[in-house]
Amino acid sequence: MKNTVLIIGAGAAGLMAAYTLSKAGKHVTVLEARNRTGGRIHTLNKELFFKETELGAEFIHGDLPVTKQLLKDAGISGRNANAEMWSYKDGKFERNSIVAGDWDALTEKLDYLQQDIPIWDFLLKEFPGDEHGELRKSLWAYVSGYDTADPRKASTFSLRKEWENEDQDAQQRIEGGYCAVINYLAGECKNKGGQVFLNAIVKQIQWQKGLVKAITEDGMEYEAEQLVIALPLGVLKVKAGSNGAVVFDPPIHQHAKAIQQMGFGAVIKILFEFNTPFWLDEQTKKMAGDEIEQMGYLFSEEEIPTWWTQAPNKSNVLTGWIGGPAAEEKADIPDKEILEQGLQSLANIFNRDYNDLKGKLNAYRIMNWTADPYTRGSYAYDTVEAPQARTILNTPIDNTIYFAGEYLYEGTAMGTVEAALSSGLEAAKKVLK
Repeated sequence: MKNTVLIIGAGAAGLMAAYTLSKAGKHVTVLEARNRTGGRIHTLNKELFFKETELGAEFIHGDLPVTKQLLKDAGISGRNANAEMWSYKDGKFERNSIVAGDWDALTEKLDYLQQDIPIWDFLLKEFPGDEHGELRKSLWAYVSGYDTADPRKASTFSLRKEWENEDQDAQQRIEGGYCAVINYLAGECKNKGGQVFLNAIVKQIQWQKGLVKAITEDGMEYEAEQLVIALPLGVLKVKAGSNGAVVFDPPIHQHAKAIQQMGFGAVIKILFEFNTPFWLDEQTKKMAGDEIEQMGYLFSEEEIPTWWTQAPNKSNVLTGWIGGPAAEEKADIPDKEILEQGLQSLANIFNRDYNDLKGKLNAYRIMNWTADPYTRGSYAYDTVEAPQARTILNTPIDNTIYFAGEYLYEGTAMGTVEAALSSGLEAAKKVLK
């Protein structure tokens, strides 16, 4: 079966490449290992008690050109997701508080850094001793929580760039959920004659210049002139023989080495639907004040440290989040245990009885993205070697094999759907050249 372009992975990057190539008249076939499209985008809609609730990507962070254009083309609108950040520590709630310690001293030292090193090494060198313990602790929590990165590996230069360019523009969620965007891309691709095959687990890629063959677990073979690999970095990193691993024949040594030099985070996301938004009741207001109504995000030092509401929308859903090394350590923990840890964390924060909270729980879903064989983690972060590795991976192999994914994005919106869409678009442009 001869196709012009074969794409492996039907997440945002793969489908954006498919959409762009099919619009340009290419015959496209997309192979996806899961039984659904979207990859790390997974909207629960009218499932259990959940409606337009995201198990994966959730927010549009600021003014993102590729996402914005796509939403316009698709006629999909966003809705306001701006909400206050709060923290809970030592029995007290505090508004607009994330990083503790001397932020000004940190930015000053960051400005002087000439040679990139991991952020943890930087902190130990520039802010040693007990007097800076709070700053180190809170930055560990921030880098592992927000960037889902291992602070012992994450690039200081990259974090400096991220913090200097933090977009305080409006946060949005997508009407109908992020899967509305995925369904649009897949639908447009199919309208132009493209095909999307689900449950197609690619095990091996045989290739030579101008010809590729993808062989799936069930023995199906798909041939094409060009191939776009739009798999998550975590899947590309796994060793041959592991579930989801893809073997190249002949091997692509330089690109394989570059893949191992990139950072890929870990995350677990928890969705709890309660029968009432207890975090806004009189008992909570006595502890936190009436302003708790404005709370969107809550940072704590509990086992599951980060929580957010659907504010400014009224909802009975609380989302829990744990990222970085702490999530990596929980990769093999059963969902039931993570459920218990989540409920206990909320019981501790809001001073409630565990069993009482459990009784209020209508539904829950736990997405351990790190344990998921077709994701193996959260999203990319830069290591010290990443810029060099990215240059290699953004270079096509013999104009035959191309890579696409959020880990290849060069801008300031790293680890986002914007990064994935941008990379898919760039890969498609290279194919068309």
